[in-house]
Amino acid sequence: MKRYTRFAGLFLLLHFAPVAFSQADSPRADKLLFSPGPYTCSWGSRESRFAGVYSNGIVGQDVDHLVEPFRHRNETHRWQSEFWGKWITSAISAQRYAPSPALSSLLREAVDKLIATQTPDGYIGNYAPDHRLEQWDIWGRKYCMLGLLDYYELSGYAPALQAAKKLADHLMAELAAVGGSIVIRGNYRGMAASSVLEPVCQLYRLTGEPRYLAFAEEIVRQWDTDQGPGLIRKSNVNVGQRFPAPKEWYSWEQGQKAYEMMSCYEGLLELYRLTGKTAYRDAVITAWQNIYDTEINVAGSGAAAEMWFGGKALQALPIRHYQETCVTVTWLKLSHQLLRLTGDARYADAAEQTFYNALLGAVSPDGLHWAKYTPLTGQRLPGSGQCGMHLNCCDASGPRGLFNFPRHIVMRSGEGASINYFVAGTYSLSTPYGKELVIRQETSYPETETADILVEPSAAETFTVALRIPAWSKRHEVTVNGEPYPTVPGEYLFITRPWKKGDRIHIGFDMRGRLLSQGETPAFHTILRGPVLLALDSRQAHYDVAKAFTPVRSEPGYIELEAADRTKQGSGFKAKFITESFTEEGAGPVKLMFCDYASAGYAPDKPVYRVWIPQLYSRH
Repeated sequence: MKRYTRFAGLFLLLHFAPVAFSQADSPRADKLLFSPGPYTCSWGSRESRFAGVYSNGIVGQDVDHLVEPFRHRNETHRWQSEFWGKWITSAISAQRYAPSPALSSLLREAVDKLIATQTPDGYIGNYAPDHRLEQWDIWGRKYCMLGLLDYYELSGYAPALQAAKKLADHLMAELAAVGGSIVIRGNYRGMAASSVLEPVCQLYRLTGEPRYLAFAEEIVRQWDTDQGPGLIRKSNVNVGQRFPAPKEWYSWEQGQKAYEMMSCYEGLLELYRLTGKTAYRDAVITAWQNIYDTEINVAGSGAAAEMWFGGKALQALPIRHYQETCVTVTWLKLSHQLLRLTGDARYADAAEQTFYNALLGAVSPDGLHWAKYTPLTGQRLPGSGQCGMHLNCCDASGPRGLFNFPRHIVMRSGEGASINYFVAGTYSLSTPYGKELVIRQETSYPETETADILVEPSAAETFTVALRIPAWSKRHEVTVNGEPYPTVPGEYLFITRPWKKGDRIHIGFDMRGRLLSQGETPAFHTILRGPVLLALDSRQAHYDVAKAFTPVRSEPGYIELEAADRTKQGSGFKAKFITESFTEEGAGPVKLMFCDYASAGYAPDKPVYRVWIPQLYSRH
């Protein structure tokens, strides 16, 4: 018990006496900030996904159904308590995206009904008293805190902040009473439980009360103890190889759980913002890069049966329970956390890849259903209910990613505006001198090859517009009022000049079909156009999608795409491939029909689709 007394004593000291907590370094501010002004987006063919999720998954949610488990408090091992927090954080993002009185009223109702379940000692959860701190109990409390704090920041509703404080104080007291260790609690080497770091850091930011910062630092200290997940000391170790394979896949010994690991890293970035300790920031950046290099596939996600497994090198193979939507959403959120903090274009490149493929591919075109897993070869199947409820973890997670993306399209910086993504709409923000600034985007990207951006300050002013140049766009054209600017793929173009109303940025993207290869024998190929991954769909293919084909390259690394009539399956393109003729003479090329990956497989008959196409093997 000796190793736990540090936490217990620290809790008692900070809970009952005011203490000045010294910080090692000054806090580090985000380089990119959310714009306070309103914005409107036009998503073209993707609009139905946003509208369907907003009306069905957000406004149409049965709040009583989400709160009901908190009223009984008889759970022993399941995770119903995460659903309320996931829904309300999604709904708050949706309210910021498209404010409505009906949703505003529903949010207040949901908060009040949850607070009504709080016990006198501060507990909000669904676990029986003799099973507290076990399994998913702390994980569920984390999501309740996230929801309460997010609502407080949206509305200023004081009872939400007070409830979150009582919930955190009760958790700290419970842990102190049993020795103080959080990493031995719950699942996956304590990552599920210790991901409570994120709302604890938010509590300190909102209240300035030192005990929350002390609690946060203690959680991180425990990560690198013998029983912890090693999230800092193992940040340079491949995420799929940090611990030996466990005897039981879903167990405390499993150290490769993708979703929970990234949730912890989100919290570590929040702690870096508070303390300025560069070791925290550097650990997340190193781990993010390792995940990208070893796990993230062409659709922008990964994980098999919810764990990291070195999947980037294996993605052309059939993989069981591939690409969980919870993993997709958390990867998107972590990438955006780092984009805000650093302003580095690689994080926006990664998030865009995820958004247009893995995330949009997980939600049905009408926005009514979310898939739990979205394979690169297979079928789109909606998830089933979990924990005796009408939704599952991915139904609850999906909208968090969908409504996370719009706030990052155009952001403020200390020097002006940052245009991270190309989505038609109007975005209101302010100049460095506090004047009104409107950015208007006119585009059908990524279907079309161009975008026009109007920069409209209320009065002429010199500032910087940062324009992301996608890494995949090797032949790029940018002009301002007709004057060309040189660009570097994968970096921001910083345009500093006197801006006045009517100034126009024109962008031409390189939308050639990019041919990516995987493996040697057999070799597989896939096609991307801009940020969009293409797929063969058995509804529209003239040939068996399981056949092997050899691509006809237009130039090294590229294949010519011919625009085809748009179908219900999304964007249509044809490309030339050679298939086996089964005769002595070789076969001529055939044109295969592709659609965008996010639309493939969506039909009542659940057709088969594939992304990676096996190439014909030949000795010459």
